[in-house]
Amino acid sequence: MGERINGGLRRVPTWALYILGMLPAPWLLWQGATGALGVEPIRALEHELGQWALWFLIAGLAVTPLRRFAGLNLLKFRRALGLIAFYYVFCHLLVWIVLDVQILGQVWADIAKRPYITIGMAAFVLLIPLALTSNNWSVRKLGPRWRTLHKAVYAAAVLGAMHFVMLVKGFQIEPLVYLGIILALLGLRMIPRKRRVAVRQTAG
Repeated sequence: MGERINGGLRRVPTWALYILGMLPAPWLLWQGATGALGVEPIRALEHELGQWALWFLIAGLAVTPLRRFAGLNLLKFRRALGLIAFYYVFCHLLVWIVLDVQILGQVWADIAKRPYITIGMAAFVLLIPLALTSNNWSVRKLGPRWRTLHKAVYAAAVLGAMHFVMLVKGFQIEPLVYLGIILALLGLRMIPRKRRVAVRQTAG
């Protein structure tokens, strides 16, 4: 069954994921412009774009555990998932700067004074070199250092989830669920190889 699914996935072009993955952003922008996002369209747009960013970060982090424990090979899509996640983080940031704050001096003041914005900006900064080096030339040029550099996505994902947790008012389950999923996916990577084999056999 797993080989059949993997065989089907090999026939899916990566460009299709890019197109489908990026479509929600302009659709959300259109909804905001036409009043379909409620009485606070800018806040709603920021939230939706940030949520899509977390979804794609989680999807990228899930690639390795799915291959190790379920035999599902999505490695060919991991780069696309990461770049689409960065795309949504960038859109989220752009909406906040251009439509929400609008004053550049206030942007820097908020980054310095509001911890949840500081953490969110730190996540964005960590993702910039990853997005810039998500190409075959960088893989060849950096060699083994490329893998080391791209492990920064772990910290960026945790910071992104923490940004969401700190952003919401009061106790809310949704951001904690995102943080829990990210921590669980990272925890699966720490299971020793023999233990991973045993877990996979048990699951089978």
